[in-house]
Amino acid sequence: MRFILPFFLSIALSPLSWSADFQKGFTAYKNGDYATALREWTPLAEQGDAKAQYKLAVMYENGEGVPQDYETALKWYVRAAEKGDADAQYELGVMYYNEDGILQILKIVKELYLRKAVEWFTLAAEQGHAKAQFFLGSLYSDGDGVPQDYKTTVKWYTRAAETGHVSAQYNVARHYHVGVGVPQDYKIVLKWYTRAAEQGHAKSQNYLGMMYVDGEGVLRDYKIAVRWFTLAAEQDNDSAQFNLGTRYYRGEGVLQDNVYAHLWWNIASSNGNEEASFWRNDVEKRMTPTQIAEAQKLARECVAKNYKGC
Repeated sequence: MRFILPFFLSIALSPLSWSADFQKGFTAYKNGDYATALREWTPLAEQGDAKAQYKLAVMYENGEGVPQDYETALKWYVRAAEKGDADAQYELGVMYYNEDGILQILKIVKELYLRKAVEWFTLAAEQGHAKAQFFLGSLYSDGDGVPQDYKTTVKWYTRAAETGHVSAQYNVARHYHVGVGVPQDYKIVLKWYTRAAEQGHAKSQNYLGMMYVDGEGVLRDYKIAVRWFTLAAEQDNDSAQFNLGTRYYRGEGVLQDNVYAHLWWNIASSNGNEEASFWRNDVEKRMTPTQIAEAQKLARECVAKNYKGC
C-alpha cells in the first residue's frame, strides 16, 4: 500500500507541474525573456506537449531567442498540428495556402534534399568519382546544403580536374586566376586553362588567349593569343570574337585590318556583346562604304560557315 500511494500522488501532481512549467515559460515569453521560455518549453515539446510545440514553432519562425530557422519551425508546427493544436493547424494551413508559405516550404524541402545530395556526393567523391567531386565543389561554392567554403570548393574541383574533368579544370583556373579560396597563382592558372583549352573548352581558350595578350605567367605572344581566340570564336564565344576583332584592329599577331576587325566585332555584337557594338560603330568612322559592305558580306559568310575558316 505504501508503494501505491506515492504512485497515485505522482500521477495527480505531474500535470500540475507540467502546467506550471508551461506557465513559467509563457510568463517569461511575455516579458521578452526568450531564453527562459525556450528552456521551459523545449522539454515539454519533446515530451509531446502540443502547446509547447506550437510556441517553439513561433519562436523559431520569428527568430525569438534563437536563430531564425524555418525548418525547425515547420517541424514543431507539424508535431503540434498532429496533436490537434488548432493554432498550429491554422498556421500550417496559412503556410500551404499563401504563395510565400509554399515557397518557404519548398525552400525547406530543397535544403533537406541538398543536404542529402552533399552526403551522397561526398561518399562518391571520396572514392574518386570525378562528377561527384565536381558537383561537391559546386555545392561548397554556392553554399547549397553546406556552409559556403571556397577553400573546400577548390579542393574538390582540383581532384576532379586531375582526372580530366574539363569544367573542373576551368573552375580551378578561375579560382587561382581571381584568388578566391586560394592565393592568386598564374603558373597554376596557365596549367589548368591550357589543359581545358586543349580539350576544346571555349571559355578556357579565351582566357588563355588573354593571358598571352597580357603576359600573365607567360611571355606576351600575340600569335599564340590569336590562335586561342580563333578556336574559341569558332565555338561562338562572343568574348573571343570581340578579342579577335581587337587583335585585327590593333594589328597584334595579325596584319592590321579594319575590315576583319569590323567582321568579328559585328559577329560578337550579334551575339550580345555590347562592347563589340561600340567598337564596330567606332571603326566604321574610319572605313569607306565599300569596306563596310565587304566586312558585312564576310560576316554573313562567316556565320554561314559556323565561324570556321573566316
